[in-house]
Amino acid sequence: MYNSRKKPMDEIPEEITTVWNCASDTCNGWMRDNFAFSVEPTCPICGSAMVKGEKKLAVLNNTSFNHTKQS
Repeated sequence: MYNSRKKPMDEIPEEITTVWNCASDTCNGWMRDNFAFSVEPTCPICGSAMVKGEKKLAVLNNTSFNHTKQS
Protein backbone atom coordinates (compact mmCIF):
# COMPACT_ATOMS: atom_id res chain seq x y z
CA MET A 1 0.00 0.00 0.00
CA TYR A 2 1.22 3.47 -0.87
CA ASN A 3 1.95 5.74 2.09
CA SER A 4 1.04 9.28 1.05
CA ARG A 5 1.90 10.98 4.32
CA LYS A 6 4.88 13.21 4.09
CA LYS A 7 7.45 12.72 6.80
CA PRO A 8 8.57 15.91 8.52
CA MET A 9 11.96 17.03 7.27
CA ASP A 10 14.73 17.60 9.77
CA GLU A 11 15.80 21.20 10.02
CA ILE A 12 19.25 21.79 8.52
CA PRO A 13 21.51 23.74 10.89
CA GLU A 14 22.85 27.01 9.46
CA GLU A 15 25.63 29.34 10.55
CA ILE A 16 27.37 32.48 9.36
CA THR A 17 30.14 31.23 7.05
CA THR A 18 33.12 33.07 5.58
CA VAL A 19 32.93 33.04 1.77
CA TRP A 20 34.69 34.55 -1.23
CA ASN A 21 32.41 36.58 -3.54
CA CYS A 22 33.30 37.50 -7.12
CA ALA A 23 34.15 41.20 -7.43
CA SER A 24 32.67 41.43 -10.94
CA ASP A 25 29.23 43.05 -11.13
CA THR A 26 28.16 40.67 -13.90
CA CYS A 27 29.11 37.43 -12.10
CA ASN A 28 27.38 35.73 -9.15
CA GLY A 29 30.24 33.36 -8.33
CA TRP A 30 31.15 32.58 -4.72
CA MET A 31 32.84 29.81 -2.72
CA ARG A 32 33.25 28.86 0.91
CA ASP A 33 36.58 30.00 2.38
CA ASN A 34 37.39 26.55 3.74
CA PHE A 35 37.00 25.06 0.22
CA ALA A 36 39.21 27.63 -1.55
CA PHE A 37 42.51 26.34 -2.93
CA SER A 38 44.49 29.56 -2.46
CA VAL A 39 44.77 32.37 0.06
CA GLU A 40 43.32 34.89 -2.43
CA PRO A 41 41.36 32.90 -5.04
CA THR A 42 40.18 34.04 -8.45
CA CYS A 43 36.63 33.39 -9.59
CA PRO A 44 36.37 29.96 -11.22
CA ILE A 45 33.54 31.23 -13.46
CA CYS A 46 34.91 34.49 -14.91
CA GLY A 47 38.50 34.72 -13.61
CA SER A 48 38.00 38.01 -11.73
CA ALA A 49 39.38 38.76 -8.28
CA MET A 50 37.32 37.75 -5.26
CA VAL A 51 36.57 39.56 -2.01
CA LYS A 52 35.84 38.07 1.42
CA GLY A 53 32.33 38.21 2.78
CA GLU A 54 29.85 36.24 4.87
CA LYS A 55 26.69 34.25 4.14
CA LYS A 56 24.28 32.26 6.26
CA LEU A 57 24.71 28.73 4.90
CA ALA A 58 24.04 25.17 5.91
CA VAL A 59 26.83 23.69 8.03
CA LEU A 60 29.24 21.76 5.82
CA ASN A 61 32.63 20.54 6.99
CA ASN A 62 35.59 20.01 4.68
CA THR A 63 36.88 16.61 5.70
CA SER A 64 39.66 16.51 3.12
CA PHE A 65 42.94 15.88 4.90
CA ASN A 66 44.84 17.92 2.32
CA HIS A 67 42.95 21.23 2.08
CA THR A 68 45.77 23.58 3.05
CA LYS A 69 45.77 26.73 0.94
CA GLN A 70 48.61 27.63 -1.38
CA SER A 71 49.56 31.26 -1.91
